Amino acid sequence: MTDDTLPQPDRIEGAPHPRDTPRLFGQDAAQAAFLEAFNSGHLHHAWLITGPKGTGKATLAWAIARFLLATPPDDGDGLFGAPPPAESLAIDPEHPVARRLRAGSEAGLFVLKRPYDEKAKRLRQEITVDEARRMKGFFALSAADGGRRLVIVDAADELNTSAANAILKILEEPPKDTTILMVAHQPSALLPTIRSRCRELRLAPLPAGDIARALEQAGIDAAGQTDALAALAAGSAGEAVRLSLLDGPKLYADLVALFDTLPRLDRARGLALAEATALRGAEDRRDLLTALTDLFLARLARTGATGQPPQPEAAPGEAQLLARLAPDARAARRWAEAAQEIGARARHGKAVNLDPAALILDTLFRIQKTAAA
Repeated sequence: MTDDTLPQPDRIEGAPHPRDTPRLFGQDAAQAAFLEAFNSGHLHHAWLITGPKGTGKATLAWAIARFLLATPPDDGDGLFGAPPPAESLAIDPEHPVARRLRAGSEAGLFVLKRPYDEKAKRLRQEITVDEARRMKGFFALSAADGGRRLVIVDAADELNTSAANAILKILEEPPKDTTILMVAHQPSALLPTIRSRCRELRLAPLPAGDIARALEQAGIDAAGQTDALAALAAGSAGEAVRLSLLDGPKLYADLVALFDTLPRLDRARGLALAEATALRGAEDRRDLLTALTDLFLARLARTGATGQPPQPEAAPGEAQLLARLAPDARAARRWAEAAQEIGARARHGKAVNLDPAALILDTLFRIQKTAAA
């Protein structure tokens, strides 16, 4: 059984777990590619599900697992011949497999993810080899039941070296009737020998309409914020969920209003913003402010390089501001260099525990200096 009271590395806080997400939006091509392999009778034993964070990789892995566990292998000896080709991964929510997956009691599935450290009261930073070795017990017990066996690795990027080597051994000699689904945000960081033994399913960034539908499915009311969320989330439904829950569109609009006072930055407004996000307990908002500042600088550089502000606008008046601050390629280079320097200083300041308000103000003043150059 799953313990949903503990932090979960494969779930965005405030959103449904991927196992409880009934529909995957905007990834028809990846689903069709998997079904084509399934219907051909040559299903690969290992799949690497890649793409930007928040585009539905874990949701697809759970959908595939649910489909395979609920679909008995074709032994070729059926009285009425082979079953018709599957046209969808969808499984009735009341199917016994679907119900067991929601309850975390499906014996044919093993999920490998970062464990919770009871002593430190937090999630570990990586998937350990001890967790990977637990698969041996899973394979030994599930072999007696027959049928398919599924492993979801979420995420493969978080495997430490020993755990990655343990996975590699299984990929080299996969147990019978086993399919391994590996979620990877940065597949280039994986061992080449792991990548070479997997077939890739690549997911694409989502358009605004699919992000809106994903938010609605997650029970999040994004009325009036769809365009802003789509622009800020860069095609990631997961990021759109996080932004919505943290009121990201309003925070970005506040940033745009502040930067509209450049090159003579409104210091009182900047100080108020820094102090509000530097309060104890506001760590998520502070991290979001840093990320949104980085995004603003990236959109500035893109505007100068292309001659056109990104569309749609992420806040009222953004397009006009971007065009004013980055009118040409020379300005684009200046903002790109500033973004690199500001990002490095922010990461260093956080690593050495500098005062958060001072760190935010340092960022704002460096942006002011660049605007005045």
